[in-house]
Amino acid sequence: MYYFLTMRAVRFIKNKRNNFIYKTVAGLMAMALGTAALSPFSMTVLAETPDYAAEAQERKLLPIQSNDTAGWPEGPEIPAEAAILMEAGTGTILYAKNIHEELYPASTTKIMTCLLAVENASLDDKITFSNEAVFSVPHDGSSIGMDVGESLTLEQSLYGIMVGSANEVANAVGEHVSGSIEGFVDLMNERARELGCTNTHFNNTNGLQDENHYTSAYDLALIAREFFNNEFLCKVGNTPRYHFTPTATQPDDFYLNNKHKLITGEVSYEGILGGKTGYTGLARETLVTCAEKNGMRLICVVLKDESPAQFTDTVTLFDYGFNNFRTVNIADNDSRYMPDDSLFFESEHDVFGSSGTILGIRGSDALILPKTADIEDTAYDISYDLTEEDKKISPNAVAKVSYTFNKAPVGETLICYSAMKKAAQTEAANVTGTVYINVKHVIICAFGLILLVTLISIIVSQIIYNQTHAKRSDRIRYNRRKKESKKLKFNNKKF
Repeated sequence: MYYFLTMRAVRFIKNKRNNFIYKTVAGLMAMALGTAALSPFSMTVLAETPDYAAEAQERKLLPIQSNDTAGWPEGPEIPAEAAILMEAGTGTILYAKNIHEELYPASTTKIMTCLLAVENASLDDKITFSNEAVFSVPHDGSSIGMDVGESLTLEQSLYGIMVGSANEVANAVGEHVSGSIEGFVDLMNERARELGCTNTHFNNTNGLQDENHYTSAYDLALIAREFFNNEFLCKVGNTPRYHFTPTATQPDDFYLNNKHKLITGEVSYEGILGGKTGYTGLARETLVTCAEKNGMRLICVVLKDESPAQFTDTVTLFDYGFNNFRTVNIADNDSRYMPDDSLFFESEHDVFGSSGTILGIRGSDALILPKTADIEDTAYDISYDLTEEDKKISPNAVAKVSYTFNKAPVGETLICYSAMKKAAQTEAANVTGTVYINVKHVIICAFGLILLVTLISIIVSQIIYNQTHAKRSDRIRYNRRKKESKKLKFNNKKF
């Protein structure tokens, strides 16, 4: 009975978001909770509460795996259980601490929910709230107080999820995309595998505590990398405050305030592109953030941290990345494996086929290196086993070059050739310093030109000969007739 009455009170409060009744009831509930906290049972619970500060200090001493790379800038000690700093363009891992450990993501899960929403629905779609979407959310979970039967556009829903961390909105979006929450969860796991996640399993749309709902710092960075590759999601994910106005399907006027202090500016940092907070009692504080500066876009994930360290740790890692690393354009700085003769790259075609073309490096590809290192300090490996993703990036690619710095991956590029169809012509413009020649076509054209010139010469010579011969015959006949005429005149005079 107590639980039933509490749920009814919570729904009543949520529907009266900013009025006097809301404040009064909320105050009375707070007083009731305070009184309950003084009971013998609650005192026992408090006595058993873990010492989170001590645990954080212990976590601070955990090893940082990226420090094992020789010549790599030493990464800072932070109290998070796991953390990663990834450069979004290349996927280079600048900082790694327990990045493959399976941990609870809490509400950072919603990054995947919003990514799938924009990939599978339109922003003006109507998201209607079902009974399951609303009431499967615990009363103490994040919510914006939507009622059964109310609806928002998908665009409004995305702001509700990212700014207000609304659990019931995440559920409703999942139902809209896949027909059911369970179906959407299957889609989340499928998309995670496509992105390369190997230590992730989602069991809900919003990150509510569940022992079968987990991820890793590395996997979450892969998901965030795809999320921040979408311009609209960057906008939504970097919104400090959002205003909901009344509509025919949603009667309330209210504001949502983002709890991400790097987004609101409460913790100031230049170049923030967005992010998402998360918290449960077991997950502790989780945070995903993206920032862009100095030609690099960095994604920072911290898992199992304590407030407010999730924000200060993120700033510390961003400073570490931007201050110690730089981008190096490959085409402008490396020619070690690009000889003059393109036959350096094995091909099943002969010299007069595609292998006769000149190869080039994609001009936009870059490496991420410590500022103390040069491209000559890297090792490279050339592979001809291209993936479907490589072919999508460049249909005329023939090889991939992967770079490492003391065995740490730092980027890759594609080697491209000119034998491509019209659909790939645009990609050719992205290849630096490349001139394309097809020897077979040149020889065929030259032979044809010589044959044509020879034929024309023969025809012209024949015409000239015929004309000359005709004129000579005419002169001979004319001279003969002239002589005969003179002889005839002479004979007539004689007789």
